[in-house]
Amino acid sequence: MRIGELSRRTGVPTRLLRYYEEQDLLHPERTDNGYRDFGEAAVRDVQQIRGLLDSGLTTEMIRAILPYLSGPEEILLPPEHLTPRTAALLEAHVDRIQARIDCLARNRDRLSAYLAAVRAEAGRP
Repeated sequence: MRIGELSRRTGVPTRLLRYYEEQDLLHPERTDNGYRDFGEAAVRDVQQIRGLLDSGLTTEMIRAILPYLSGPEEILLPPEHLTPRTAALLEAHVDRIQARIDCLARNRDRLSAYLAAVRAEAGRP
């Protein structure tokens, strides 16, 4: 399929699809006239790339693990392919996620306490 069709099927603008190709995340074939030709698997790949980007992974991290993704819930990265650099990138990302979770939990608790105090003053549950 051409890039416009991939864009339509994934909801990802063609500009971003070209960027993913530049970042070595997508690998379309080229037709004789130079058009990109994406296989059916590109739809799943783009959906996975979007999901990983939305979760905060960088294109560098995605490039390292994308070949080992078998679906949205599973990474099949053989231990011999996990380089120290990739492991460090992933560990740093896990730490950033945990810091965000901790911050969100603190904010949730503060807002809940505030609402409870205001409601108690107003005599509302």
